[in-house]
Amino acid sequence: MSDTVRIGMIGVGGIAVGHARRLKNEIPEAEIAAICDTSQASIDRIRERAELNNVAVYNDYAEMIEKEELDAVEIASPHTLHFQQILDCLGKGLHVLTEKPMVCSQEHAHQLIEARDRAGKVLMISYQRHFSPEFQHIRNRIKNGDLGEVTFVSALQGQDWLRICANTWRHTQALSGGGQLNDSGSHLVDIVLWITGLVPKEVSAFIENFNVEVDINSTVSVKYTNGALGNFSVIGDCPGWWEDVTIVGQEGAFFLRNGKLTERIRNQNDGKDVQPSTDDMPKDTNPDRNFVDAILGRDEPRVPAECGLRVIELTEGAWESAKNGGQPYRWEGR
Repeated sequence: MSDTVRIGMIGVGGIAVGHARRLKNEIPEAEIAAICDTSQASIDRIRERAELNNVAVYNDYAEMIEKEELDAVEIASPHTLHFQQILDCLGKGLHVLTEKPMVCSQEHAHQLIEARDRAGKVLMISYQRHFSPEFQHIRNRIKNGDLGEVTFVSALQGQDWLRICANTWRHTQALSGGGQLNDSGSHLVDIVLWITGLVPKEVSAFIENFNVEVDINSTVSVKYTNGALGNFSVIGDCPGWWEDVTIVGQEGAFFLRNGKLTERIRNQNDGKDVQPSTDDMPKDTNPDRNFVDAILGRDEPRVPAECGLRVIELTEGAWESAKNGGQPYRWEGR
């Protein structure tokens, strides 16, 4: 293929504007060739905010991928629509970058991985934390053995999601596929599993919906295959944003408080706390840049579909446990 990647966008509300701006202004090898949405207001908004005046416009993604000469698509539609859209695009021989979550069931995740392999195309999820210096730094140090074996992980995310998303598709089970655990909470699940390399063996969960169709507050306890313990607290009824991630290993710990990282390693710096500088960490980039580079053979996909599978495995396990009064959900063979 040429050095220009022709991209169609499916779902252009909200976060799609950021994707469009990066593709148009920061990635010269990318060309936004077409956009698609069922909402004319969303189409008008992205054309204005991302200055997309000369792109083809569609209301039906199937028509777009049939008529346009595309190399790839970026998907930012409601969650439950992702599976069929991704499947259809892979079937047309297109590379795919999708917003989170990739899908809303483990079965669909496995089907998409098989479809990707048949097509021989890139399938990525837009989990931007994989590209941030702090999370790359933590992952590298854990892989290098600086923390020893990870024995405990605690992750909390608070957001005023109950009120901010009221009366939107995110509170509608048929479109969202689940609540905050499946929405912004999926970022938390993904990054913990990615930086630690831990594999869940069983989960127990309790969930509060507050009379909404989908989960709002979730508390999830996890036992991992290496014996490590952990928990996720995803709180959608919280007065504003807050996030804590604590990772404890045999030789030290990482404490990440609202993006501020503290390290405490037993055999380094006399065991004293250190706040590492981002100057010494891997450089920041973004999913759109990596997606285009992966298509052009310049890089590996840094958020492959397997990340989406791991997230929905844990999420679906938590849902099943909560439905059964907190009884553990276990994965066979682990």
